[in-house]
Amino acid sequence: MQSYSLLAPAKINLYLEIIGDRPDGYHELAMILQSIALADRIDLRANGTDQIRVHCDDPQVPADDSNLAYRAAALMATQFPDAYNRYGGVDITLHKHIPMGAGLAGGSTDAAAVLVGVDLLWKLGLTQTEIQELAAQLGSDIPFCVTGGTAIATGRGEKLAPLPSLDRLHAVLAKYHSIGVSTAWAYKTYRQQFHDSYVTDPSTLLDRSRRVHARAIVEAIMQHDNHCIGQLLHNDLERVVFPAYPSVAHLKQTLMQFYPLGVMMSGSGSTVFALVETAEQAYHLQQQLRQAISDPDLGIWTTQLIAHGVQLMHS
Repeated sequence: MQSYSLLAPAKINLYLEIIGDRPDGYHELAMILQSIALADRIDLRANGTDQIRVHCDDPQVPADDSNLAYRAAALMATQFPDAYNRYGGVDITLHKHIPMGAGLAGGSTDAAAVLVGVDLLWKLGLTQTEIQELAAQLGSDIPFCVTGGTAIATGRGEKLAPLPSLDRLHAVLAKYHSIGVSTAWAYKTYRQQFHDSYVTDPSTLLDRSRRVHARAIVEAIMQHDNHCIGQLLHNDLERVVFPAYPSVAHLKQTLMQFYPLGVMMSGSGSTVFALVETAEQAYHLQQQLRQAISDPDLGIWTTQLIAHGVQLMHS
């Protein structure tokens, strides 16, 4: 039976600003998203039944309909019933390399890969834009995971504008295996603590979200000014995550002692990343961090920033 394997890259946030509440209940955000080479592999195979079945090599990952990869395939079956009836269900095998609860969009990028893979399996011929529109129904950062690269994200994160690639930069990622931060908790806590600072007027909300295009970090990316990019990294969610998870805050402080281009928590955490210019610097920083914090619970990865999202491996 027909099968496809796809690479589903993780993402980091170079910038995350919470502007206010949207009428739909989500937050109005202004973000800069960046794909990295750390990736899951997703295998999709037509199974000759009417079932969607999820398998994963990580027992912590749910294999039921709560999994975003499952929900992506189910959405395709609902949206394209004729193709579903013709080609049948799919077996989805997730080979996990992206840690869970890490702020790296592991579940979202897997779902993006399933959308791309089912499009191929069922010979739908969807455009990238059409796949992104489907992705937005599942989650705010899934449309970005489809295309990847470097992009400004506004709205609740689904409105994307591409930026020049930063694929020459490298990163060191660090995360305590035992610490996973709930994205819902992080945004809810931020709302509880900082709601007084929110923009509420709809026109002002829109103006503020558009203003991210004029941010200094965008200019630094346009100019490929790596040192300036590192200095301008920003994440509002650090304000609630660090007090609740002091070991994550300490991780950032420790990485900063080694003078990379910049250090920040990604998304809602609990991953902290440091940007550097070369693979050699990334390796050296990884060794320094391991010596500074010898805790076996700490996972450390080196990776490179990349200019793409989901990619087909082979068919």
